[in-house]
Formats: sequence, structure tokens, C-alpha cells
Amino acid sequence: MTDIVRKDSNQRLSRIVIHGDTVYVAGVTSAAEGGIAAQTRDALAKIDGYLAQAGTDKSRLLSVQIWLKDIDRDFAGMNAVWAEWALPQAMPTRATCEAKLAAPELLVEIIVTAARRPAFVSGPVSES
Repeated sequence: MTDIVRKDSNQRLSRIVIHGDTVYVAGVTSAAEGGIAAQTRDALAKIDGYLAQAGTDKSRLLSVQIWLKDIDRDFAGMNAVWAEWALPQAMPTRATCEAKLAAPELLVEIIVTAARRPAFVSGPVSES
């Protein structure tokens, strides 16, 4: 299907799927060692890169799902990093829950959906 663009695909998933003007980024985890702040910061930096590959950025976020290994222990630490990263004037909808993640060292996984930036249209400027 040419109306759906899949990027960074393998036999299990596509890291990025673009349909129309909507960008879906699969769950992003961290390769960083350390606690929730380090892992959240790393995951959000990866998300910045994936959004850029898809022609958008965090100012265009629509929806975010955050999965924490231990919500009681890590919610405040994750939220502190989120507050540094997220744009107050462009907050998406968001859900945060506790989940058993794919590996014991993982503390956070983040899934985002965003709108693509409008295409820049160049050409002659009409004078009125």
C-alpha cells in the first residue's frame, strides 16, 4: 500500500508507521543503564529522532502511552523528566500505567502518535 509508509521494519514490527498526516512510533525503551530518570531521558531522546525521521517533532504529539515497570516507585521520577522534555503549550493526551516489560532491566516504555508537520510549499509570493 503506497498510502502507508513503514520505516525501520523487521519481521516483528515497524518502528515508525506514517498514514496520511499521522505518525505512529512503536514502543521505545532505553539502552541506558541507571534509574528511571536516565531511562526516560534516553527513551525520549530516541523518540525525538524517530519523530524527525517522520517529518515531525514533539510539538505535534497527539497521544502518548507510558508503561512503567513499577508505577509506585517510578512515576514521580519519570514525570520530572517528562516535564523537562514536553512542551507546555503542546501537551498530548497521555496515559501511564504499570506493566511487565520485555526485559527485567527495563523500567519504562513509551509509545507516541503525532501529526506530521505541514509540507513547506515554496513558489512565487503574490503581491497584493
